[in-house]
Amino acid sequence: MELMQSTDFWIGLLKIVWINIILSGDNAVVIAMAARTLPPHQQGKAVFWGSGAAVVLRILLTVVAAKLLALPYLQIVGGSLLLWIGVQLLGEEDEGDGEPTQHHGSLMAAVRTILIADLIMSLDNVIAVAAAAKGNMVLLILGLGISIPLVIFGSTLMIKLMERFPIIVVLGAALIGWVGGETIISDFIFRDYLVANPWMHYAAAAVGAALVVGLGKLVQSRHRGETPA
Repeated sequence: MELMQSTDFWIGLLKIVWINIILSGDNAVVIAMAARTLPPHQQGKAVFWGSGAAVVLRILLTVVAAKLLALPYLQIVGGSLLLWIGVQLLGEEDEGDGEPTQHHGSLMAAVRTILIADLIMSLDNVIAVAAAAKGNMVLLILGLGISIPLVIFGSTLMIKLMERFPIIVVLGAALIGWVGGETIISDFIFRDYLVANPWMHYAAAAVGAALVVGLGKLVQSRHRGETPA
């Protein structure tokens, strides 16, 4: 009780919630893109379980994030995996009518995709959250827990917007590719090169976005070619 009566506690809690809102926009896009491939009655379950499990995973990740970021090649692998996820999610989209070509995806597969993508995209984010928590695990858990309904709301809204405006799916895939490119170039082995050439950060992100959209469209065209008339 004394902890919750502290001004520093509430200021820290607001910081964590605010940081998570700002940094979770791209995560909401991934959750929405993964969930929209499911039948409507399973979309809510995927968003709920995917968001909840991702926040729990983020709490555990906070403890070791700084050490993980110092491991060479880890972000290269993670960024490459994120590019692959973006291509797969865009490849399931049917450009003609705005509906996924495979509308009977697996709930567990969608949750797994959400977890993997959130794990990769949260490596940098959790450092900011950990700094705001200042080692207070109660504060960390409360702050990230409060953010769950915010992420769920954002993901649910994004699904509705994607159904209404299919171009958002392409933009979402480009965002995943952008983050994937950023993740790869931010790897420990590129640190000195990136300091000397800061423009490479944006160049790699742009290449990642273009790669995901280009390959995703290629997968789309193959799906349409394989679909019987």
